[in-house]
Amino acid sequence: MSSIARRSLLGGLMAAGAGPMVPARASDWPTRTVSWIVPFPAGGGSDMFSRPIAARVSEAIGESVVIDNRSGAGGTVGTAVAARAAPDGYTMLVGDTGLVYAPTIYPRAGFDFLRDFAPIAAFGRVPYALVINPARIDAANLEAFIEMAKKAPGSIDIGSAGLGTVTHLAIGLFEGRAGIKLTHVPYRGGAPMLQDLLAGQIGAAFVLVSAVAGAVRSGKLRALAVINRRRDVQLPDVPTAHEAGLADFRMTTWFGLFAPIRTPDVVLDRIHAAVQRALGSDEVKRLWAEQGAKVELESRADFANFIDREVERWTRIAKAANVQME
Repeated sequence: MSSIARRSLLGGLMAAGAGPMVPARASDWPTRTVSWIVPFPAGGGSDMFSRPIAARVSEAIGESVVIDNRSGAGGTVGTAVAARAAPDGYTMLVGDTGLVYAPTIYPRAGFDFLRDFAPIAAFGRVPYALVINPARIDAANLEAFIEMAKKAPGSIDIGSAGLGTVTHLAIGLFEGRAGIKLTHVPYRGGAPMLQDLLAGQIGAAFVLVSAVAGAVRSGKLRALAVINRRRDVQLPDVPTAHEAGLADFRMTTWFGLFAPIRTPDVVLDRIHAAVQRALGSDEVKRLWAEQGAKVELESRADFANFIDREVERWTRIAKAANVQME
């Protein structure tokens, strides 16, 4: 059974119980403003990738699509609000990688990603790179970095964008795959982490390729590997982790659109089609290229299957990392 079929079955079972009713005339949708909840502050990745798409979707459906920033507790506050929203097509969620495993590390998250949301469409995926400050760490490549860490466990400090973030979990995954021990330095966001990396306050970090490409090209930082299936056009000379000797180690941040689980298929299909058209526009392609993002043109079923795999993968990583947030 496909991911969409499973979710449709679950939605039907839930509809048989208590809860808000699905609108009787979904074919009339929309007749008013549609809200996309972004569970992070304005200016962040989810916000940045959603606004150009929302503007074009609004044109396609003939009603306004507004961004509603509801941040807090690693994105769980806004996500829980979206999970409880009426499944009528007027409230949707802009989700990202960190939300699929959030219930594992936030005991009171208030949602289950597979149970509560129907995937609509991916916006894009942005790869990370393992980057070092060469003034702090004299490693020419990933193999040399791993060898240094093995010889002196805990001697290399590596920053993350914060406890429980994708970059935090990536450190644990990297340590396990490479058989090394690093010293984790958590920050309150990716920007201060990158600032300290540039200043030499920390030696290494996993950073979005788009955020460090300029510093790598100028020699201020050195990228040891792109954590993706293929090399990045912004850093074509930097090998993938697999090419550098660390097989099956990949990490991207993705952004996409979701709706409460019982939202009618006719609404989901119309939004999906509008998002696909937006992603195919020259302007969005240009904006995404500037951020090193891969445009995702795929079916709802493909995106749902991808989300299933991501939930399973990152939940397993989160449990192994044994991270618990209040």
